[in-house]
Amino acid sequence: MNAGLVIVSHSARLAEGVVELAQQMAPDVRVIAAGGLPDGNIGTDFEKVSAALSDANTGQGAVVLYDLGSAQMIAELAVESLGDPSTALVVDAPLVEGAVAAAVAAQGGAPMAAVGRAAEAAAEGGELAEPGAPETGEIREELELTNEVGLHARPAALLARSLTGLQASVKLTLGDNEADAASVLGVMGLGARKGDRIVLHASGPDAGQAVERILDLAKRNFDE
Repeated sequence: MNAGLVIVSHSARLAEGVVELAQQMAPDVRVIAAGGLPDGNIGTDFEKVSAALSDANTGQGAVVLYDLGSAQMIAELAVESLGDPSTALVVDAPLVEGAVAAAVAAQGGAPMAAVGRAAEAAAEGGELAEPGAPETGEIREELELTNEVGLHARPAALLARSLTGLQASVKLTLGDNEADAASVLGVMGLGARKGDRIVLHASGPDAGQAVERILDLAKRNFDE
């Protein structure tokens, strides 16, 4: 089982859209929308959020993301009203980026607290860096992207998730930019497109397996 997500928004359509995007990234994670008022108007509803918390938690807890200040208040009240408030966590994170990062972390089996941290870290936007000096024992492989959309959205999520459970540090470089391969937002931030050549830099006990998994995904065109 995975930690679940609840998306609290003043707009039902906005919440549903974020849920749709997150589920593309993490098909095994329960992501529940709690947007708008029961009559369809703009606002947030305590009962909706409470029901979503119950629906999202399949035994590993639920992480709650919200859009605006009053949504935070309703979300926190709903969590405090649970029989066991420790089974849910309200996080201060950008709604879309946070939901994507949290969903990928949950898909990889991260516990609720780690899923919450992944959402909060999304505020940094998947920072890029200049390529550093090679590490001792580093494995380096170069590949050309042949899938239609490059490393965007779903392919980036698949790549990041492929490293789950491995003791390896993997960086991707494209030109003068470098990203942590375990960060879906960082991978997307590279803006790698079809035909681009990216370089994998892996170190650690499972570096070889990490590189193999990524090369296999690329050969399969990221299952497009």
